[in-house]
Amino acid sequence: MSTDQSTFELFEPKPSTVKDQYQPLADRIRPRNFSEFVGQEHLVGENAVLRRAIESDQLMSMIFWGPPAVGKTTLARLIASETQSDFHSISAVTAGVNDLRKVIEKAKMNRKLGQKRTILFIDEIHRFNKAQQDALLHSVEDGTLVLIGATTENPSFEVISALLSRCQVYQLQALSVAAIKKIIQRALEADEILHQQSIHLAEAELSLLIRLAGGDVRVALNTLEMAVNVCPRNEKGVKEISAELISATIQKTFARYDKKGDLHYDTISAFIKSIRGSDPDAALHYLARMLEAGEDPKFIARRLIILASEDIGNANPMALVVATAAFNAVSFIGMPEGQLVLAQATTFLASAEKSNASYLALNKALKDVQNKPLEPIPLHLRNAPTDLMQQFGYANGYKYPHDYPDNFVSENYLPPKLKDAVYYQPTANGFESKIKERLKKLWPQKRE
Repeated sequence: MSTDQSTFELFEPKPSTVKDQYQPLADRIRPRNFSEFVGQEHLVGENAVLRRAIESDQLMSMIFWGPPAVGKTTLARLIASETQSDFHSISAVTAGVNDLRKVIEKAKMNRKLGQKRTILFIDEIHRFNKAQQDALLHSVEDGTLVLIGATTENPSFEVISALLSRCQVYQLQALSVAAIKKIIQRALEADEILHQQSIHLAEAELSLLIRLAGGDVRVALNTLEMAVNVCPRNEKGVKEISAELISATIQKTFARYDKKGDLHYDTISAFIKSIRGSDPDAALHYLARMLEAGEDPKFIARRLIILASEDIGNANPMALVVATAAFNAVSFIGMPEGQLVLAQATTFLASAEKSNASYLALNKALKDVQNKPLEPIPLHLRNAPTDLMQQFGYANGYKYPHDYPDNFVSENYLPPKLKDAVYYQPTANGFESKIKERLKKLWPQKRE
């Protein structure tokens, strides 16, 4: 008996030892209670709505929406622990309907026996298809289980409306630099494996680590752990983490971005709004973000063409020329040289005079076309390629502007019931101010 026991201890380390040895740092220091949880004060801070619901044991199904590494999984586990619930965790990447059914059956048994509440946590719930999400509906609605879904994607687009209406959506925010710093310091102090290795991480190197991690605390912790593992000890037996080692470990600034998700749309939105707001510096910042993340340069160039007409228009007619030329140039030369073209177009458009008068004019015209009866086109404006059409009055009485002084003659070009309609209202910005004066001179009766 003793021999068997010794053999087991020699060749099969205790499970806790194996877990500590191979478990990543980010998982080893996962908070065990709310006092250790960092961030999301708007949800779990003192007197926050979710914190009150947890403390009063009044839970409903919910979806956590936010970027990676902000505490979605940890928060779900803490909720289960605080409410003493039966916790089941699955990933939508690998799980299917059969996995859901097993948890639902366990939840039904818990409910029947009057035991613990059942919480089902589904990581990356946006990866479930409609049928898989449908399988949850009845159990969520009748309270058989409490669903906690986690997603980095906008649930409005990725979660079916029937399930969404049965859940409360909580948005988790990206962790601040101060929060990430607090988590790293806690790892250095509280993690037993790191604490035993005599690590020295100076304030400047800590700031560098946080910056290069791009706001992702998991990346920061993984980088720290790797740096510690490869760092040699100095003559005093201390592992001094240098800036060179951190840079070599992470190699490149980690820019959080997705080409099809929320960050894709949020970044291009900020880019366009910065140009519209005439801030070339902000526009270049968001352009750099997209280029660094590998965004399609043609996508950026297409958006510049749209902006040139929508937001600049006739205030600077060259804007459309520059934007179109930028698209052609990027298509011809590709990257990385194409980023220079995008930068030139971006700064030109951001610095140009702005006017959305053409855009507003089109909307007004469309509204009339959509909501008012379409009047016949006046006969004098119609084409008359045949004798028969001329006999019916087509083109009769049309005044050819080039036959008159200044190549203009007062004429009614709109259907009679719309003869006084004014859609285009030029601004006083840039070249459009000249357009405004000219139209006022030509059509004083409509543009007083």
